[in-house]
Amino acid sequence: MTLTNALGFVLGFTVVFMAMGALVSTIGAFLREQQTLVNIISGLIVIAFGLNYMGLLKLDLFRGSRAQVDTANMGFGSAVLFGIIFSVGWTPCVGAFLGSALMLASQQGSMVQGVLMLLAYSLGLGIPFVISAMLIDHLKTAINWIKSHYDIINKVSGSMLVLIGVLMATGLMNRLLTLLS
Repeated sequence: MTLTNALGFVLGFTVVFMAMGALVSTIGAFLREQQTLVNIISGLIVIAFGLNYMGLLKLDLFRGSRAQVDTANMGFGSAVLFGIIFSVGWTPCVGAFLGSALMLASQQGSMVQGVLMLLAYSLGLGIPFVISAMLIDHLKTAINWIKSHYDIINKVSGSMLVLIGVLMATGLMNRLLTLLS
């Protein structure tokens, strides 16, 4: 039951994130003429996300909600719907990373590439959810370790976002992605 619901939840937010990828990559195709400006603006936004994660900026946009949801009697369909709804409400929590993925998707050459980029992003979020659902009883020690090291994890994650933002703003991210494709 837990595994099935986790799969439904992941499917729900994956559908939303892939739709977002399709939208921004389609819009990005129209902005191709302004590629340098788009790179600079996108890079600066991602740098701001990274500085927020590091605690150097305080952006209220990413504070999120503390609302509790009763998931005890949730079936697969409800889990999919919850994943869809949660992806919208979850945006403040993963906003910096989702925003970075969307900025990269907007710079891709086609809608398919943008959708695939957000599919990869969703799998990066979803696979740990599914594994956690399968191993929930065995993960309590790891979860406690993460909680006790949360500040350093945010600083490292923020630093990585700043680096990605610099690469995007300078156009080096496009060159790197071209080399990798």
